Amino acid sequence: MKLKKLVLPLVGLAAVTTLAACSNSKSTGTSSNPSSIQNSVTEDTTITFWHAMTGSSLKTLEKMTKDFEAAHPKIHVKLESQSSYPSLQAKLTSTMQSPKNLPTLTQAYPGWLYNASKSDMLVDQANFLSNSEIGISGDESIQPPLLKGAQLDGKQYGIPFNKSTEVLYYNKTLLDEYGIKVPTTKDELKEAAQKVWKKSNHTIVGAGFDSLNNYYSISMKDSGKEFNKELDFTGSESQSTINYYFNGIKEGYFRIAGSDQYLNAPFDSKKLAFFVGSSVGESYLNKGIDFEYGAAARPTKNNVQQGTDIYMFSSADKNQQTAAYLYEKFLVSTKEQVYWATQTGYMPVTNAGLTAKEYTESKTSKVPAIIEKTTKHLFPLPIADNSDAAYSQLTASMQAILSNPKGNLDDLMDAQAKQLKSVWNQ
Repeated sequence: MKLKKLVLPLVGLAAVTTLAACSNSKSTGTSSNPSSIQNSVTEDTTITFWHAMTGSSLKTLEKMTKDFEAAHPKIHVKLESQSSYPSLQAKLTSTMQSPKNLPTLTQAYPGWLYNASKSDMLVDQANFLSNSEIGISGDESIQPPLLKGAQLDGKQYGIPFNKSTEVLYYNKTLLDEYGIKVPTTKDELKEAAQKVWKKSNHTIVGAGFDSLNNYYSISMKDSGKEFNKELDFTGSESQSTINYYFNGIKEGYFRIAGSDQYLNAPFDSKKLAFFVGSSVGESYLNKGIDFEYGAAARPTKNNVQQGTDIYMFSSADKNQQTAAYLYEKFLVSTKEQVYWATQTGYMPVTNAGLTAKEYTESKTSKVPAIIEKTTKHLFPLPIADNSDAAYSQLTASMQAILSNPKGNLDDLMDAQAKQLKSVWNQ
């Protein structure tokens, strides 16, 4: 089986039940009948989980795993770190040539496993989620947009785990000095950025966006367009989206990360007043900064979901599948998700966790207090043939355009439209 090279980038109980009832996969490792699910593990069972967590996230995962094993003494979890997402993706891609060597569970972005889903290598977990005895429902329900983002061709192959989205970081001290309100729309962000640029005598850039492909796809979503193969990159909505950023760079009040890679560095050094970045990125802000910063909802209607899910391979036997699901259920329970979020900066994936006081009233992070507001309209990126490669190319295309503010925008967009089309059609 030849796997195409893929490059990196939510439904309540009733919807999951419907999904399970409609599933007719030939060999997903579980029956289409939820009642056939094995509800418990009665013999010693070992499962393997490949992941890419490091640092504090790894230590937190290890503690959660030990707590799970203590509560389920017959289940043993082998955590196998692959050190980074690229390493994990590479190992998955190579190992899928010999499926018997695959783990029971893996962290992954859905695009990595698109071809695996086409080859019946994954377990459709909808039947577990909707099972009357061990399913997930009520306050423990996972946020619907996050569940949707872990689907491939309408089947619930993944369960959301370490998730994040984008927020707006701002220099509160500077805004108070200049009498500028925190923007809540793109127009207000542009106006605020222009004011900062002018009031600072062109010494402080107003704003920027860390992720250029996220910037584009979210702006297009707000315009009613999806980033997919049919999208006209030179169309009027696309022109408006790109022109907003392009003109800001040309006039000085916007910037891209460029050689800084991320915008937290110029923000820390007070050379940037606002930036839109990952909700997990707060931990990278310099704790020694001599100004007060704030976090606010992304100034758009829609927001993209980020982070990985946990997928189960159908090579696992029934005992391992049940053990693996019970482990996943433990990891995404509200109690564990609140703990995970407070320790790592990721956001809780359950409805109850998102509003839990232990999370929202954090004394060490400004993001939890605004996370519910900025996740009201989460959406997943489309998964299809070459979609991950195209999304990666979108970053390069936006970089090529925005790095040339003196160039002709129409010519720049035409050239990048050809690049994107080539990737979609490869």
